[in-house]
Parts: sequence; C-alpha cells; structure tokens
Amino acid sequence: MTGQVSDLETIEDGPDHIPEPVGIGFDAIGRSLRAGWQDFRRAPGYGLFFSAFYVLGGLVLTAVALASGQEWWLMPFIVGFPLIAPFAAVGLYDVSRRLEEQKPLIWREVLGTVFAQKDRQLPSMAMVVLLMFMFWVFVAHTTFALFMGVSALTNITSSPEVIFQGRGLLMLLIGSLIGAGFAAALFSMTIVGLPLLLDREVDFITAIITSIRAVARNPVVLLVWGLVIAAVLFIGILPCFLGLFIALSLLGHASWHIYRELMPDDQGEDE
Repeated sequence: MTGQVSDLETIEDGPDHIPEPVGIGFDAIGRSLRAGWQDFRRAPGYGLFFSAFYVLGGLVLTAVALASGQEWWLMPFIVGFPLIAPFAAVGLYDVSRRLEEQKPLIWREVLGTVFAQKDRQLPSMAMVVLLMFMFWVFVAHTTFALFMGVSALTNITSSPEVIFQGRGLLMLLIGSLIGAGFAAALFSMTIVGLPLLLDREVDFITAIITSIRAVARNPVVLLVWGLVIAAVLFIGILPCFLGLFIALSLLGHASWHIYRELMPDDQGEDE
C-alpha cells in the first residue's frame, strides 16, 4: 500500500525540514476554493464518503436529543461543530495531494494512508482538539446556567424565547465571545497543523507552533478564511446536516490548497 509504505519510510528517515510559512493575499482564498471545488468534481465519491461520517453523526445526535427531550444540548454542539470539522478533511487532504501529484486515486491506498495516521502524530492532535471541544461544551452550559439559572435549562425546550429576553441577550453575547476564542485558538492550531502532520513527518507540537506562526503572519487573510469556513459549515448544517456533504467536501479540499499557499512545497528544500 503506497500511502502506508511512504509513511513508514518517512518515520525511518526522521523529522522533515519545516519551511517558514509565507505571506498570502486575499486572492489565495478564491484560488483555494476554486481548486477545492475542482478536486471535489474530479473525485466526488471520496468527498461524500468522508463527509458521511459527520452527517450521520449529526443526525444521530439530533435524534437522541429529540427523543430524550433535551434539544437544548444541540446548541453548543452545533455552534462548536467547526472546532472538530477539520478532522473530516484528513482523507480529503490525501485525495487533493494525490491529484496534485497526478497519482491515481485508489480507494485501498487512500484509506491505507488515513489508517496509517494512527501510528503517527495525528491522534495526539485529535486528543487536544477533542479536549478543547468538550471543554467548550462544558463552558457553554456553565455560562448558560450562570446567566439564566439551572431551572432554565429544563425549560428552554418549551420556552426558547427566554434566550432573547433580559439576561439571555447578554448570555448570548458573552457565550459568543467565549466560543469565538475557542474557535480562534483551534483554528490557529489546525489550519496548517493538520495537513502538515499528513504531509510531513513532524511532531504535533511543532505542527501546532508552525500553524500559529502561519496565522500570525497572515492574521487578516486567515480571519476571513475562518469566517468563510464558519459560514459554509453553518449553511451546510441548516438542512438537517445534509448540506455538509458538499460543505465538508469543498472545505476539506480547499483547506489543503490554502495549506499549500501558506507552505509552498518548493520552498526550503535547498536550505
């Protein structure tokens, strides 16, 4: 299996050289989206396959919440979805990389590359993101309880208008600011960190630091890119999560190309 052999060879060779992140312009966002859409059109089956895990997860979560009468639990999960969505793109990164290198797309090899990540640094990154996501859910419910009272948690399903009255509006403002902080932190850690872990043999701490440096060098452009991601995911979630089939596919491929914009493959090889 080509992907697995490549990964094992890389591990034996030791850590890869990590080039400096470069500055990019707003035009990189348009190029990445167009390239991502082109990749999806060239290999739609892969996008639909990897996105299906998150669509099914969202549907199951919704069904459980509705059946138990705890719909309010969905709110922090839906708001926090962009925090963990990048992991749906790991398989799509490999697809885009193979298309970029003009390699044939073979299901066995793509899945082999994805499964091979369990022996590399990706699980460590996944644990960091998962812990932050769960902490976000805890903070979201704590913020609600502090502003609205514990009893409101049991009444919000039958009286959702309570959120838009009195302290509810202040709670929404404070909660949104806290959520934005979590999203910004994880976005900064993963925008380069995740594709870098797939692309090169580095430890997850180095990947996180490199990702943060890329964001620090392009704060405004990547802020806009983050807003684009959030908007596309939100639109994808609205039709019962079904829009995520397209949204995650597009963003997964496009995220690989924005990574290439930030970390060109041809720089640093001679350094």
